[in-house]
Amino acid sequence: MAQLDMPVTLADLQRHRARRTVPLRLQHRQGDVWNLAPPTQGLASLAILGISDRLAMAEADETETVHRLVEATKLAFGLRDAHITDPACLAGDSQALLEPAALQALAARVDERRAAPWGAGKGPGDTVWMGVIDNSGLAVSFIQSIYHEFGSGVVLPDSGIVWQNRGAAFSLDPAHLLALAPGKQPFHTLNPAAARLHDGRVMVYGSMGGDGQPQTQAALFTRYVLQNAPLQESISRPRWLLGRTWGQSSESLKLEGRFAPETIARLRALGHEVEVLADFTEAMGHAGAIVRHPDGLLEGAFDPRSNGSAAGF
Repeated sequence: MAQLDMPVTLADLQRHRARRTVPLRLQHRQGDVWNLAPPTQGLASLAILGISDRLAMAEADETETVHRLVEATKLAFGLRDAHITDPACLAGDSQALLEPAALQALAARVDERRAAPWGAGKGPGDTVWMGVIDNSGLAVSFIQSIYHEFGSGVVLPDSGIVWQNRGAAFSLDPAHLLALAPGKQPFHTLNPAAARLHDGRVMVYGSMGGDGQPQTQAALFTRYVLQNAPLQESISRPRWLLGRTWGQSSESLKLEGRFAPETIARLRALGHEVEVLADFTEAMGHAGAIVRHPDGLLEGAFDPRSNGSAAGF
Protein backbone atom coordinates (compact mmCIF):
# COMPACT_ATOMS: atom_id res chain seq x y z
CA MET A 1 0.00 0.00 0.00
CA ALA A 2 2.90 2.34 0.72
CA GLN A 3 4.21 1.66 -2.79
CA LEU A 4 0.83 2.75 -4.14
CA ASP A 5 0.84 5.93 -2.00
CA MET A 6 -2.28 4.78 -0.15
CA PRO A 7 -3.08 6.65 3.08
CA VAL A 8 -3.70 3.43 5.07
CA THR A 9 -0.58 2.61 7.09
CA LEU A 10 0.76 -0.47 8.86
CA ALA A 11 0.06 1.27 12.17
CA ASP A 12 -3.59 1.69 11.15
CA LEU A 13 -3.88 -2.04 10.57
CA GLN A 14 -2.11 -2.88 13.82
CA ARG A 15 -4.58 -0.74 15.77
CA HIS A 16 -7.58 -2.57 14.35
CA ARG A 17 -9.33 -5.07 16.62
CA ALA A 18 -12.07 -7.50 15.66
CA ARG A 19 -15.13 -7.22 17.92
CA ARG A 20 -17.80 -9.73 18.86
CA THR A 21 -21.12 -7.90 18.61
CA VAL A 22 -24.66 -8.69 19.70
CA PRO A 23 -26.91 -9.32 16.67
CA LEU A 24 -30.15 -7.46 16.14
CA ARG A 25 -33.29 -9.44 16.99
CA LEU A 26 -36.77 -9.23 15.51
CA GLN A 27 -39.67 -10.68 17.48
CA HIS A 28 -41.76 -12.02 14.62
CA ARG A 29 -45.10 -13.73 15.19
CA GLN A 30 -43.52 -16.93 13.83
CA GLY A 31 -40.40 -16.76 16.02
CA ASP A 32 -37.18 -14.85 16.57
CA VAL A 33 -35.10 -13.67 13.62
CA TRP A 34 -31.53 -12.41 13.95
CA ASN A 35 -29.25 -10.40 11.72
CA LEU A 36 -26.07 -8.35 12.02
CA ALA A 37 -25.96 -4.93 13.66
CA PRO A 38 -24.53 -1.76 12.03
CA PRO A 39 -22.52 -0.99 10.03
CA THR A 40 -24.29 -3.77 8.08
CA GLN A 41 -27.79 -3.50 6.60
CA GLY A 42 -29.11 -6.26 8.86
CA LEU A 43 -31.51 -3.68 10.29
CA ALA A 44 -33.13 -3.30 6.86
CA SER A 45 -33.63 -7.05 6.42
CA LEU A 46 -35.29 -7.38 9.81
CA ALA A 47 -37.37 -4.24 9.29
CA ILE A 48 -38.84 -5.63 6.06
CA LEU A 49 -39.94 -8.75 7.91
CA GLY A 50 -41.20 -6.73 10.87
CA ILE A 51 -43.25 -4.39 8.69
CA SER A 52 -44.67 -7.18 6.53
CA ASP A 53 -45.51 -9.19 9.67
CA ARG A 54 -48.28 -6.63 10.12
CA LEU A 55 -49.60 -6.93 6.53
CA ALA A 56 -51.35 -10.33 6.44
CA MET A 57 -48.72 -11.98 4.27
CA ALA A 58 -49.92 -15.54 4.87
CA GLU A 59 -53.12 -14.89 2.91
CA ALA A 60 -51.55 -12.70 0.21
CA ASP A 61 -51.67 -13.71 -3.45
CA GLU A 62 -48.62 -13.27 -5.70
CA THR A 63 -49.29 -9.63 -6.59
CA GLU A 64 -50.08 -8.69 -2.99
CA THR A 65 -46.96 -10.50 -1.77
CA VAL A 66 -44.67 -8.60 -4.14
CA HIS A 67 -46.39 -5.24 -3.62
CA ARG A 68 -46.39 -5.42 0.17
CA LEU A 69 -42.79 -6.59 0.41
CA VAL A 70 -41.61 -3.95 -2.08
CA GLU A 71 -43.38 -1.22 -0.13
CA ALA A 72 -41.90 -2.57 3.12
CA THR A 73 -38.49 -2.53 1.42
CA LYS A 74 -38.81 1.16 0.56
CA LEU A 75 -39.57 1.99 4.19
CA ALA A 76 -36.80 -0.26 5.52
CA PHE A 77 -34.24 1.23 3.13
CA GLY A 78 -35.26 4.69 4.29
CA LEU A 79 -34.61 3.55 7.85
CA ARG A 80 -31.27 2.08 6.79
CA ASP A 81 -30.10 5.19 4.96
CA ALA A 82 -31.08 7.47 7.85
CA HIS A 83 -29.48 5.47 10.65
CA ILE A 84 -26.83 2.91 9.66
CA THR A 85 -23.21 3.94 10.00
CA ASP A 86 -20.20 3.07 12.15
CA PRO A 87 -21.58 1.94 15.55
CA ALA A 88 -19.30 4.48 17.23
CA CYS A 89 -21.14 7.24 15.37
CA LEU A 90 -24.72 6.04 15.89
CA ALA A 91 -27.07 8.58 17.39
CA GLY A 92 -29.40 5.98 18.92
CA ASP A 93 -30.07 2.32 19.57
CA SER A 94 -30.63 0.30 16.38
CA GLN A 95 -32.53 -2.37 18.29
CA ALA A 96 -35.13 0.23 19.32
CA LEU A 97 -36.03 0.69 15.65
CA LEU A 98 -37.33 -2.90 15.66
CA GLU A 99 -39.71 -2.39 18.57
CA PRO A 100 -43.37 -3.25 17.80
CA ALA A 101 -44.60 0.34 17.98
CA ALA A 102 -41.93 1.56 15.57
CA LEU A 103 -42.67 -1.21 13.08
CA GLN A 104 -46.43 -0.68 13.34
CA ALA A 105 -45.97 3.00 12.52
CA LEU A 106 -44.03 2.07 9.39
CA ALA A 107 -46.54 -0.61 8.38
CA ALA A 108 -49.34 1.94 8.62
CA ARG A 109 -47.65 3.88 5.79
CA VAL A 110 -48.00 1.01 3.29
CA ASP A 111 -50.69 1.82 0.73
CA GLU A 112 -52.34 -1.36 -0.55
CA ARG A 113 -53.62 0.50 -3.62
CA ARG A 114 -50.61 2.51 -4.78
CA ALA A 115 -46.83 2.18 -4.96
CA ALA A 116 -44.89 4.84 -3.05
CA PRO A 117 -42.26 6.95 -4.87
CA TRP A 118 -38.80 5.42 -4.94
CA GLY A 119 -35.31 6.92 -5.15
CA ALA A 120 -31.79 5.55 -5.28
CA GLY A 121 -30.55 2.54 -3.34
CA LYS A 122 -27.09 1.58 -2.20
CA GLY A 123 -26.22 -0.51 -5.25
CA PRO A 124 -24.83 -4.02 -5.74
CA GLY A 125 -21.97 -6.01 -4.28
CA ASP A 126 -19.86 -9.09 -4.99
CA THR A 127 -20.77 -11.60 -2.35
CA VAL A 128 -21.06 -15.25 -1.35
CA TRP A 129 -23.41 -16.64 1.34
CA MET A 130 -22.82 -19.98 3.07
CA GLY A 131 -24.71 -21.78 5.82
CA VAL A 132 -24.02 -24.90 7.85
CA ILE A 133 -25.80 -26.86 10.58
CA ASP A 134 -24.11 -29.83 12.25
CA ASN A 135 -25.70 -32.90 13.84
CA SER A 136 -25.59 -31.27 17.28
CA GLY A 137 -27.78 -28.41 16.04
CA LEU A 138 -25.02 -25.78 15.92
CA ALA A 139 -26.04 -23.43 13.10
CA VAL A 140 -23.94 -20.81 11.30
CA SER A 141 -25.05 -18.23 8.74
CA PHE A 142 -21.97 -16.76 7.02
CA ILE A 143 -21.34 -14.20 4.30
CA GLN A 144 -18.22 -12.88 2.59
CA SER A 145 -17.57 -10.15 0.05
CA ILE A 146 -14.79 -8.14 -1.57
CA TYR A 147 -17.27 -5.64 -3.13
CA HIS A 148 -16.72 -5.53 -6.91
CA GLU A 149 -15.32 -8.38 -8.96
CA PHE A 150 -11.71 -7.73 -7.92
CA GLY A 151 -12.39 -5.80 -4.73
CA SER A 152 -10.25 -2.68 -4.48
CA GLY A 153 -7.92 -4.01 -7.17
CA VAL A 154 -5.07 -4.09 -4.64
CA VAL A 155 -3.33 -7.47 -4.36
CA LEU A 156 -0.72 -8.31 -1.72
CA PRO A 157 2.15 -9.71 -3.79
CA ASP A 158 3.44 -12.15 -1.15
CA SER A 159 0.09 -13.84 -0.51
CA GLY A 160 -2.19 -13.11 -3.44
CA ILE A 161 -4.82 -11.71 -1.04
CA VAL A 162 -7.16 -9.20 -2.70
CA TRP A 163 -8.16 -6.29 -0.50
CA GLN A 164 -11.89 -5.58 -0.33
CA ASN A 165 -13.48 -2.39 -1.53
CA ARG A 166 -16.01 -1.43 1.15
CA GLY A 167 -14.48 2.01 1.49
CA ALA A 168 -16.53 2.84 -1.61
CA ALA A 169 -19.48 3.35 0.75
CA PHE A 170 -17.92 6.47 2.29
CA SER A 171 -19.02 9.95 1.27
CA LEU A 172 -16.64 12.90 0.80
CA ASP A 173 -19.37 15.22 2.08
CA PRO A 174 -18.35 15.95 5.70
CA ALA A 175 -22.01 16.43 6.68
CA HIS A 176 -23.08 13.02 5.34
CA LEU A 177 -23.93 10.16 7.70
CA LEU A 178 -21.28 8.06 5.95
CA ALA A 179 -18.64 10.81 5.79
CA LEU A 180 -15.07 9.54 5.46
CA ALA A 181 -13.14 9.89 8.73
CA PRO A 182 -10.02 8.33 10.30
CA GLY A 183 -10.69 4.93 11.86
CA LYS A 184 -14.33 4.92 10.78
CA GLN A 185 -16.03 1.71 9.64
CA PRO A 186 -17.85 1.91 6.29
CA PHE A 187 -21.45 0.89 5.72
CA HIS A 188 -21.74 -2.48 4.02
CA THR A 189 -24.53 -4.70 2.74
CA LEU A 190 -23.49 -8.05 4.25
CA ASN A 191 -26.20 -9.53 6.47
CA PRO A 192 -26.48 -13.29 7.01
CA ALA A 193 -29.77 -14.22 8.67
CA ALA A 194 -30.88 -16.85 11.17
CA ALA A 195 -34.24 -17.70 12.73
CA ARG A 196 -35.59 -19.86 15.54
CA LEU A 197 -39.28 -20.48 14.88
CA HIS A 198 -41.89 -21.15 17.54
CA ASP A 199 -42.58 -24.61 16.07
CA GLY A 200 -38.99 -25.68 16.81
CA ARG A 201 -37.42 -25.20 13.39
CA VAL A 202 -34.04 -23.46 13.15
CA MET A 203 -33.21 -21.74 9.89
CA VAL A 204 -30.07 -20.13 8.45
CA TYR A 205 -30.46 -18.32 5.16
CA GLY A 206 -29.03 -15.55 3.04
CA SER A 207 -28.08 -14.31 -0.40
CA MET A 208 -25.61 -12.24 -2.34
CA GLY A 209 -26.78 -9.15 -4.17
CA GLY A 210 -26.19 -5.79 -2.44
CA ASP A 211 -29.60 -4.09 -2.15
CA GLY A 212 -31.13 -7.38 -3.25
CA GLN A 213 -30.01 -9.24 -0.13
CA PRO A 214 -32.80 -7.98 2.18
CA GLN A 215 -35.36 -8.39 -0.61
CA THR A 216 -34.37 -11.97 -1.37
CA GLN A 217 -34.33 -12.82 2.33
CA ALA A 218 -37.86 -11.42 2.65
CA ALA A 219 -39.10 -13.41 -0.35
CA LEU A 220 -37.58 -16.65 0.94
CA PHE A 221 -38.78 -16.21 4.54
CA THR A 222 -42.29 -15.15 3.51
CA ARG A 223 -42.80 -18.00 1.09
CA TYR A 224 -41.36 -20.70 3.34
CA VAL A 225 -42.41 -19.62 6.83
CA LEU A 226 -45.66 -17.74 6.20
CA GLN A 227 -47.02 -19.22 2.98
CA ASN A 228 -45.85 -22.80 3.63
CA ALA A 229 -44.07 -23.31 0.30
CA PRO A 230 -41.39 -26.04 0.25
CA LEU A 231 -37.91 -24.72 1.02
CA GLN A 232 -36.46 -25.33 -2.44
CA GLU A 233 -39.53 -23.89 -4.13
CA SER A 234 -39.28 -20.79 -1.95
CA ILE A 235 -35.86 -20.10 -3.48
CA SER A 236 -36.61 -21.24 -7.03
CA ARG A 237 -39.85 -19.29 -7.52
CA PRO A 238 -39.60 -16.09 -9.60
CA ARG A 239 -38.16 -13.16 -7.67
CA TRP A 240 -38.06 -9.40 -7.89
CA LEU A 241 -35.54 -6.65 -7.24
CA LEU A 242 -36.26 -3.02 -6.46
CA GLY A 243 -33.42 -0.77 -7.58
CA ARG A 244 -30.09 -1.07 -9.29
CA THR A 245 -28.37 -4.19 -10.54
CA TRP A 246 -24.68 -4.70 -11.19
CA GLY A 247 -23.48 -2.15 -13.75
CA GLN A 248 -26.97 -0.74 -14.32
CA SER A 249 -28.41 2.56 -13.07
CA SER A 250 -32.10 1.67 -13.48
CA GLU A 251 -34.21 2.12 -10.34
CA SER A 252 -37.18 0.12 -11.65
CA LEU A 253 -38.91 -2.85 -10.04
CA LYS A 254 -37.36 -5.77 -11.88
CA LEU A 255 -39.32 -9.01 -12.22
CA GLU A 256 -38.20 -12.34 -13.57
CA GLY A 257 -40.07 -13.31 -16.72
CA ARG A 258 -41.67 -16.33 -15.05
CA PHE A 259 -44.15 -14.15 -13.16
CA ALA A 260 -47.70 -14.53 -14.44
CA PRO A 261 -48.70 -11.84 -16.98
CA GLU A 262 -51.62 -10.94 -14.70
CA THR A 263 -49.23 -10.28 -11.80
CA ILE A 264 -47.04 -8.03 -13.95
CA ALA A 265 -50.09 -6.11 -15.18
CA ARG A 266 -51.51 -5.65 -11.68
CA LEU A 267 -48.18 -4.38 -10.33
CA ARG A 268 -47.99 -1.84 -13.14
CA ALA A 269 -51.55 -0.77 -12.37
CA LEU A 270 -50.49 -0.17 -8.75
CA GLY A 271 -47.90 2.31 -10.02
CA HIS A 272 -44.74 0.22 -10.02
CA GLU A 273 -42.25 0.93 -12.82
CA VAL A 274 -41.91 -2.71 -13.85
CA GLU A 275 -39.02 -4.05 -15.92
CA VAL A 276 -39.17 -7.72 -16.95
CA LEU A 277 -35.85 -9.60 -16.98
CA ALA A 278 -34.84 -13.14 -17.97
CA ASP A 279 -36.57 -16.12 -16.35
CA PHE A 280 -33.61 -17.06 -14.11
CA THR A 281 -31.40 -13.97 -13.89
CA GLU A 282 -28.38 -13.60 -11.62
CA ALA A 283 -29.55 -10.06 -10.94
CA MET A 284 -31.88 -11.62 -8.36
CA GLY A 285 -28.95 -12.92 -6.31
CA HIS A 286 -27.87 -16.40 -5.27
CA ALA A 287 -29.85 -17.53 -2.24
CA GLY A 288 -29.49 -20.54 0.03
CA ALA A 289 -31.00 -21.94 3.20
CA ILE A 290 -30.74 -24.78 5.69
CA VAL A 291 -33.51 -25.76 8.11
CA ARG A 292 -33.17 -28.05 11.11
CA HIS A 293 -36.55 -29.59 11.93
CA PRO A 294 -37.58 -30.47 15.52
CA ASP A 295 -36.96 -34.18 14.86
CA GLY A 296 -33.37 -33.46 13.79
CA LEU A 297 -33.98 -33.69 10.04
CA LEU A 298 -31.76 -31.29 8.09
CA GLU A 299 -33.14 -29.78 4.89
CA GLY A 300 -31.09 -27.66 2.49
CA ALA A 301 -31.89 -25.69 -0.64
CA PHE A 302 -29.81 -23.75 -3.16
CA ASP A 303 -30.44 -21.29 -5.96
CA PRO A 304 -30.86 -22.51 -9.55
CA ARG A 305 -29.60 -19.06 -10.60
CA SER A 306 -26.17 -19.95 -9.16
CA ASN A 307 -23.48 -22.62 -9.20
CA GLY A 308 -24.11 -23.30 -5.51
CA SER A 309 -25.29 -26.53 -3.96
CA ALA A 310 -26.80 -28.10 -0.85
CA ALA A 311 -24.92 -31.11 0.51
CA GLY A 312 -24.98 -33.40 3.54
CA PHE A 313 -21.98 -35.23 4.97
